[in-house]
Amino acid sequence: MDTRKLKYFLAVVDHDGFNRAAEHLLIAQPSLSQTIASLEKELGVPLFHRIGRRAVLSEAGKELVGPARLVMRDLDAAQSAVQSLRGMRSGRLDIITMPSPGIEPLTSMIAAFTKLHPWVRLNVGAAFTPEEVIESVRSGSSEIGLAGSPTKIKVPGVEVLELERQPLILIVNPQADTFSPKDTAIQREDLGGHRLIASQRGSLMRWLVDDALAHGVEVEIVVEVAHRTSILPLVLAGVGHAVMPSSWAPTAHKAGLRTLLIEPVNYLDVAVLSRKENLTPAARAFLDVASIHGGHG
Repeated sequence: MDTRKLKYFLAVVDHDGFNRAAEHLLIAQPSLSQTIASLEKELGVPLFHRIGRRAVLSEAGKELVGPARLVMRDLDAAQSAVQSLRGMRSGRLDIITMPSPGIEPLTSMIAAFTKLHPWVRLNVGAAFTPEEVIESVRSGSSEIGLAGSPTKIKVPGVEVLELERQPLILIVNPQADTFSPKDTAIQREDLGGHRLIASQRGSLMRWLVDDALAHGVEVEIVVEVAHRTSILPLVLAGVGHAVMPSSWAPTAHKAGLRTLLIEPVNYLDVAVLSRKENLTPAARAFLDVASIHGGHG
């Protein structure tokens, strides 16, 4: 098995099919198909199921994605180590993030990173749980992961850099703002009688709402949202208030929305995760930026 075959395999995965992958690789589609067929013959298993014009990963194909990315990334690291002698002029960095850290601190860190290394391309994927971030970093699918958790993250074999603690806030529905204009904070009991837009179960934000309900605070969950990009538009539309980490506050304020700290305060601990070794220069440079952001640099 050579790295060219793995490169072609990942191109089919990343470009969702043979035609687009061939266009990206600047080769003929039959040549790409022959290369993948040769790789499947070497491994003795099909990597894709051909369904019409679509190519869907088989179970074996899914298992190969992570190791293949590790091989290609280690090759990139070796090449980049040599290239770094004359400056970081190229490269790609795969990042995976949960929604709230993906707003902040990721935005600030990417802004700082791209100013220092404008030739590095960043690819940011999505995860919804710390476990998904950990698995992506461990498998090699991503080099850098951002996760938020109610408690500090500790993972054997994974480097964890603590960044910040984000208190939970209430993003106030302007059509149902019955709180005092002077208030900057409210008690959890003050949520009683209000309609809330809630995240899915398993998140710290949803835990706070469910805990309030369990303690007799009469709140109404009017919408449960998986894609948190919908939350601010729903608040702006007057659907309800939303409990979110403070990373959402600047965007909410720019949209003209008011935010209130919820007491007693609960925090989302945000950290950057990475492999302990064999990182590309781009990943090490990003960790340098993250370290400065977290006050460690």
